[in-house]
Amino acid sequence: MNTSPLAGIKIIDFTGVQAGPACTQMLAWFGADVLKVERVTSGDVTRHQLRDIPGIDALYFTMLNSNKRSLAINIKTPQGLEIMEKLIKDADILVENFAPGAMDRMGLSWQHIHELNPRLIFGSVKGFNEQSPWKDLKVYENVAQCAGGAASTTGFWDGPPTVSAAALGDSNTGMHLVIGLLTALLAREKTGAGQKVSVSMQDAVINLCRVKLRDQERLERVGYLEEYPQYPNGTFGDTVPRSGNAGGGGQPGWVLKCKGWENDPNAYIYFTIQEQNWANTCQAIGKPEWTDDPAYTTAKARQPHLFDIFAEIEKWLADKTKYEAVDILRKYEVPSAPVLSMKEIAHDPALRASSTVVEVDEEKRGKYLTVGSPIKFSDYVPTITGAPLLGEHTNQVLTDLGYTADQIAQMAAAEVIRNQ
Repeated sequence: MNTSPLAGIKIIDFTGVQAGPACTQMLAWFGADVLKVERVTSGDVTRHQLRDIPGIDALYFTMLNSNKRSLAINIKTPQGLEIMEKLIKDADILVENFAPGAMDRMGLSWQHIHELNPRLIFGSVKGFNEQSPWKDLKVYENVAQCAGGAASTTGFWDGPPTVSAAALGDSNTGMHLVIGLLTALLAREKTGAGQKVSVSMQDAVINLCRVKLRDQERLERVGYLEEYPQYPNGTFGDTVPRSGNAGGGGQPGWVLKCKGWENDPNAYIYFTIQEQNWANTCQAIGKPEWTDDPAYTTAKARQPHLFDIFAEIEKWLADKTKYEAVDILRKYEVPSAPVLSMKEIAHDPALRASSTVVEVDEEKRGKYLTVGSPIKFSDYVPTITGAPLLGEHTNQVLTDLGYTADQIAQMAAAEVIRNQ
């Protein structure tokens, strides 16, 4: 008996690239039967992007589509559309992230889908919401970060806006959609009816930038932001400025050099000066005299001296690796962390033990690393499997829908479907 949390939930994954696949992959990790519907010609575009092995599905695809099945059909043919409609009638959720209007042009509008299966929940990712003047624009990761306010507040004050390496526009939007779809499943238990759940990439980025929106309101009221590096000696304009590596949450922090920084671009730690832990912090960095010094005893007193304080801390760090420094600071409960490279993350034994980073096997690629579930359960451990080959499950799916072997062979010959 399958006791996975989402066992029995059938999901049609009509998505590509990152935002949609990230959403459906997480649902697959939690036990849903996720069927990825792809084009017969080349499938999801990420199968071919940034390949590291010629002729093999790219890591871009495999790391966003684990635990799924693949059906390759040509929706533009009458038979392909018929197959899709049969799938819809038996599904719980359909997720899509096509360009605006694409589903309607395929003959699969929300109205038609709802008529085919009133219980089906329709999940949709778009760049902008329906009320936006830019709702017809196609959007990618960095476009969303810029439109969502993240880029304007990231980077240093003397440089241009900067985008984050974290997928705030793509994977973040997919995670927001997961929340919406699970909520709609609960609602269906009460009403018996499915509904459309939409998340825009701009909205999802804005949701993660709420503290910057907070700062905009504060700035408009008082004219300055005391936790920003520009205070008290700099100047503020009428919008939230870029603040470098400042903490932004009322607890000042900065990225500081450690031993070896001259040759290692990641020989740094993030160091936080926590208000309620000032005395311990002074002890940790060998400055006990600062504990009762009026120039340092309060956050307000320290603000004009923050960069002098950080410079002194860097002197203390000069003969310590980032790991040694954090091991000392943790004993004094100083919030800090090493700046980990992606290589260090890939080989971190603790991340492997927790299945945050996992090694899986794929039929043609062999073993590779991918991410595991960031959500941990007390009674359930997701098993991460490899991504499907293009059309790997086409025959199985069509057989389950009632098509005969001869019909499947005819559709393959006519390129209505693709199978392995």
